[in-house]
Amino acid sequence: MKKLLLIAIILLAALLRFWKLDAYPAFNADEAAIGYNAYSLIETGKDEHGNPWPVHFQSFNDYKPGLYVYVTLPFVKVLGLNEWAVRIPGAALGVLTVLVVYLLTKELFGKEKLSLAAGLFLAISPWHIHFSRGGWEVNAGTFFIAAGLLFFLKALKKPKLLAFSFLLFALSLYTYHAARIIVPILGLGLLVIHRRDLIKNLKTVIIASVLGAVLLIPLARDLLGPAGVSRAAGVGLFADQGPFNRVNEQRGEHNDFTGPFAKLLHNKPVNYGLAFVQNWAEHYHGEFLFLSGDDIQRNKVPETGQMYLFDILFFAVGLIFILKNYSSVPKSYGIVLWWLLIAPIAAALTFQSPHALRAHNMVIPLMMVSTLGFLDIVEWIKKFKNKRLVSALYFLLLALIAWQFVRYEHIYWVHMAKEYPFSSQYGVKELVAYLEGEGVDKSKKVMVTDRYDQPYILFLFYLKYDPAGFQAGHVLTPRDQFGFSTVRNFGKYTFTSITNWDSTRQEYRDALIAGTDEEIFEGTNVVKDIYGTNGHKYFQVVAN
Repeated sequence: MKKLLLIAIILLAALLRFWKLDAYPAFNADEAAIGYNAYSLIETGKDEHGNPWPVHFQSFNDYKPGLYVYVTLPFVKVLGLNEWAVRIPGAALGVLTVLVVYLLTKELFGKEKLSLAAGLFLAISPWHIHFSRGGWEVNAGTFFIAAGLLFFLKALKKPKLLAFSFLLFALSLYTYHAARIIVPILGLGLLVIHRRDLIKNLKTVIIASVLGAVLLIPLARDLLGPAGVSRAAGVGLFADQGPFNRVNEQRGEHNDFTGPFAKLLHNKPVNYGLAFVQNWAEHYHGEFLFLSGDDIQRNKVPETGQMYLFDILFFAVGLIFILKNYSSVPKSYGIVLWWLLIAPIAAALTFQSPHALRAHNMVIPLMMVSTLGFLDIVEWIKKFKNKRLVSALYFLLLALIAWQFVRYEHIYWVHMAKEYPFSSQYGVKELVAYLEGEGVDKSKKVMVTDRYDQPYILFLFYLKYDPAGFQAGHVLTPRDQFGFSTVRNFGKYTFTSITNWDSTRQEYRDALIAGTDEEIFEGTNVVKDIYGTNGHKYFQVVAN
């Protein structure tokens, strides 16, 4: 029976992650970059910019960690360059994470019911479903972190498995930026909590550590170059000038603004430290977790937090349960609490906070605490002697969970793309299909607005443009204020801003111009309106 329940949970997780995976939500530029770079490696042995088999992919000058591209590569080879090939690895790793969490919970607490419930809660988690349905490197990173922890715990009984734990942790560092902060801190906690167990197997620990260090040599060498500073320069906490400006403002409020007292109280370490603590704490706010989620539309679903509303109750009860029963399994509870405390640190080190993407690993300890709370409530209900009351309370509990889950799925599938029409890049696939379709003069040059994020890479993806030709003929622009670059031209296509319609028409005579309806004046010779699958109009094509 228990095996059947586990299989049912895994199948549910797969259904929620694979259903219409190629079409919804719309493909975005980061996913297209992953797919096209995998395609470029297959065709030329180099990424889109001509770098041979890189550890980090230069992409938009954001230097993406490369492991997910390499995981995607065989799918692109077999299935071709399409949405399925890019998204299947992420969805599959999302499903496998559900299995890993079941096994991890069982390893921590040894309770089958708790393990099944933890797997089910992660299977239907809004936070986890959202980032499993796309080519999100962070989803793969969370899988490797959880699997690394699982093998670490198993290695306490079978020390030879420690090498697998270190391997999985190392793979997480190659997958996503945040893991490079979270994994070492998580490892430090594991070292303290299980120090006596590790000392007993010191030789195995040393061998596994050496193996992990060797595996990380290519990463360490790469981080000494542009890959090590580009992302931090764009989104790091120190890229925000607010705390620094606040230092000058605060010192200016002193009579002696150059005095030692003013400098001691108001300086960059203090202000940026306070900004970090505030960012960290915001990830535990109820509005973020249970009501509205991330501020960035791409990372959220309307009217939905990162967790369900019922998790308010389950999580609170779960925390109380842990504090009351901590002495029973202190090491297991200690690991869960430690992971919960450190999970948002990487996100807190950026100026965008709270951030569902960068704090994604937080979903696992949160789910574990909520599961403990749920089962504690179930045990409390069992104590009532009135069978009708027990049945009614069970029904209310399950009805609450079912209602929240069904409501989330409804909003995800029916409302998200309409309420957040710019959360992903709807309309670009349809635009490319029109421009390359029947009845369109292929000899004409095409100018496309850059109003939507990185249009060039989506065109490369949908055109399956020859990577060798692109490598030889494109120019990457200087970085913008956020550290990103783009490509303005390849082949007959130009991607630029439409700031003045008259001057744009003058510059791109005898060309097709694709812009938004806000950019193109009424009365212009619009030959085609381009709609996304959500019914929103994204482009108007003008025959100039």
